[in-house]
Amino acid sequence: MSLLDVRGITKRFGGLLAVYRLDLDVREGEVHALIGPNGAGKSTLVSLISGLLQPDGGEIWLDGRNITRLPPWKRFHLGLGRTFQIVNIFPGRTVQENLVIALLGRHKQGGDLWRPVASRGHILREAEELASFFGLEERFGEKVDVLSHGERRLVELALALAGRPRLLLLDEPLAGLGAEEAERVKAAVRRIAREASVLLVEHDMDAVFQLAHRISVMVYGSLLATGSPEEVRSNPQVQQAYLGEYEPLA
Repeated sequence: MSLLDVRGITKRFGGLLAVYRLDLDVREGEVHALIGPNGAGKSTLVSLISGLLQPDGGEIWLDGRNITRLPPWKRFHLGLGRTFQIVNIFPGRTVQENLVIALLGRHKQGGDLWRPVASRGHILREAEELASFFGLEERFGEKVDVLSHGERRLVELALALAGRPRLLLLDEPLAGLGAEEAERVKAAVRRIAREASVLLVEHDMDAVFQLAHRISVMVYGSLLATGSPEEVRSNPQVQQAYLGEYEPLA
């Protein structure tokens, strides 16, 4: 069953056709990777799904509800979460404070930020559980400014999961990470996939083929192919248009 249905979506920027009549679906419980060369329209599509951009045509459905014209915050409350290419967390705050702020928003207590954390036992316990889920328990009291890039990415993923999304849009979560940190983030994505469906935009092909149940390939704003990792590996059009000399395809 599809959780997300994108139907004939189109987006223009002046004379530039960024996304054209694109159909895409994400099923319940799957990691669906979206790949393609730079300029293919992947980030534009993610921004259309999340509500940061409005389409010029087509529709977006989440769990049977038309969300095409809903603002991002309404989509969030319907179970749609997102991360960005650039890590987006609260600077100058500890890991604990970041998680508490995110949880207050979900519990609709965001207007009461100055109430002591100690008086919010359930919120604090949930924050501790999230930190542990992402292997950040030893960094719980540290300010995010002193964390490594990979650890900050894990905090961002924890913030996204704090909203208990049914569908999480991950925009290049491995960007700028070294090998060890990338492994930690990949492990985190696998854990997230137990809790929510994932639409993953990523340039790291090794990670894509390790994580994805299905893969969609975008070229020039349109969908070239969708299939299992094995089907995408063996698709001659995909090899020619995007993957090129990628060694694991041999």
